[in-house]
Amino acid sequence: MKLSHATLSAPGGRKVNEDAAQSLVLANAQGCWVVADGLGGHGGGDVASNVAVHSVIAAYQTKPELSGEQLGNILVLAHHAILQGQQDNDRLSAMRSTVVVLMVQDARAWWAHVGDSRLYHFANGLVVHQTKDHSVPQVMVDAGDISPDDIRHHEDRNRLTRSLGNHGKLRTTVLDHAVPVAGGDAFLLCTDGFWEFVTEADMQVTLAQSATPSDWLAAMEHILSGRAPASHDNYTATAVFVEAN
Repeated sequence: MKLSHATLSAPGGRKVNEDAAQSLVLANAQGCWVVADGLGGHGGGDVASNVAVHSVIAAYQTKPELSGEQLGNILVLAHHAILQGQQDNDRLSAMRSTVVVLMVQDARAWWAHVGDSRLYHFANGLVVHQTKDHSVPQVMVDAGDISPDDIRHHEDRNRLTRSLGNHGKLRTTVLDHAVPVAGGDAFLLCTDGFWEFVTEADMQVTLAQSATPSDWLAAMEHILSGRAPASHDNYTATAVFVEAN
């Protein structure tokens, strides 16, 4: 099995890009990918997202173990790193971040997230797994008040129920078991500034037309650029292809 990936990140219509992404791929078809969206403003958002991704990759590099427990521990470390940054600098006291992490090893995948940065898993060209946002609109979806697609442009879309850097116990969503992966599978990790304008149907259509992760991201970015207003949010996405040897 071979893993290939690509990442795009852009400020959109904003002056500062508060998103961040990082990855570490090891020689034996094993790797970790992370995307984060910083919150807090006044310079805090970009700091928080970068602290999050660097902390995740550093922890993974120290112990590249595939398990739900390890993923949970990694997110706790990232959470504590942001809390420490808040204490060290008053200007950053409000900084927080979303995060979504994917690990792949031995033809198995494991992922976790906090906030509304998403992971999509594709098999046979279709979405087979999708994370659920930690947000007020997602709560409304769960209650049956709105449809999942209504989240995209809901007036409360930016109201998160969980994030790294919130005071109190960190609440995460971590898979309770590994998911098998095979050649032809693909993953997409992305911030809300990306999935707001690129639908799941768009993702599937462009995936079928793309030979590489970079091609796929470029096709989706083209769709985003045609739909987003001039003042749209930062957007970041990482695409991972699983290829058979």
